[in-house]
Amino acid sequence: MARKGNKTGEWVRRHVNDPYVKKATSQGYRSRAVYKFKEIDDQDKLVKSGMVVVDLGCAPGGWSQYIARKFGGSVTVIGVDLLPMDPIDNVTFIQGDFQDPDILARIDEILDGRDIDLVISDMAPNITGVRSVDEAQYEGLLDSVLYFCDQRLKAGNHLLVKLFEGSAAHYYRREVKSRFKSGVVRKPGASRAKSREYYFLAKHRIAQ
Repeated sequence: MARKGNKTGEWVRRHVNDPYVKKATSQGYRSRAVYKFKEIDDQDKLVKSGMVVVDLGCAPGGWSQYIARKFGGSVTVIGVDLLPMDPIDNVTFIQGDFQDPDILARIDEILDGRDIDLVISDMAPNITGVRSVDEAQYEGLLDSVLYFCDQRLKAGNHLLVKLFEGSAAHYYRREVKSRFKSGVVRKPGASRAKSREYYFLAKHRIAQ
């Protein structure tokens, strides 16, 4: 038990001293993750005025907050998460499962006939510590994101999703080849060096 406590204490100290955590706090952002998205957006020019962006698994809202702060009401941002989220100006939040038909109907109502230009997802599975279980859960999560894109992402537009090194990521990258024209890996500076996470930008969805 003491060993677990020591690990928790080390994580807390590392988190408190993290320069991106300090920067997020000083700039009024909800999480350090905002700088991961900012770096990718700066590099790839993902978000533009007039776009419709759907943020899957958005809570606590750092990515949506960044887009809303940068573009104001000129970009339509719809965030969806099972968890509650404090309101953000110029972001429409829906609490629920984005696979639920009722939630999808609410998204369609908000869209009011408009196309989705960009789907973003910084979701991660709840870790059990059992690798086979965690991999299976994450494959299911990625499947749900891809299915959402199949149904609602405008042809020619993009998906940005978080991946973790392992079989689920390999599976996803195979699947995405049949849906998008190209894909690029992004490992922003705000991602901790020892972390297995990286981001995959799937570009130019193919019309089905």
